[in-house]
Amino acid sequence: MAKLIYVTNVSLDGYIEDERGAIDMFPIDDEVFAFHTDLVRSVGTFLYGRRLYEAMAVWETDAALAAKSDLMADFANAWQAASKVVYSANLPAASTADTRLERRFDPAAVQELKSTASGDLHVGGANLATQAFKAGLVDECQLFILPVVVGGGKPGLPTGMRENLELLDERRFRNGVVHLRYRSLGQ
Repeated sequence: MAKLIYVTNVSLDGYIEDERGAIDMFPIDDEVFAFHTDLVRSVGTFLYGRRLYEAMAVWETDAALAAKSDLMADFANAWQAASKVVYSANLPAASTADTRLERRFDPAAVQELKSTASGDLHVGGANLATQAFKAGLVDECQLFILPVVVGGGKPGLPTGMRENLELLDERRFRNGVVHLRYRSLGQ
């Protein structure tokens, strides 16, 4: 059975965006970017909320991104190789290939996808991940902890629930980012 993995970047105080909705707090360097690309390469299917999907779709719809460097081209190729499922009540159509649009999150359908998928699934977007956590579907949580405190904004992890985790792996990057990989032990 495939695993459902939540991967996100968060500030040290746990936010994926600041109070203005900005995500400009992320230190980008080649080491972290290459590590992200290796994670993306292992994905069979991405499960996205609308906002994150629209932000990520540029890796297929904007050829100029991949043309900037070999690292960016590698990421674009890895991202495009995976299937996508986008959960949105108001997105009129998907703008990328191999992308299915779903109007609502259905835990039973995601469980079926996990049982039939040939590769792991990554859930992206804090709201969608919260639904997956609450349904008991998340097998792993991978956090890229960024060396910044933003003081408020959109939380990267679910609120109003408990999830027990076991640390599986950790990695520190030269720019101060720390990657933590946890297995979910349930609520």
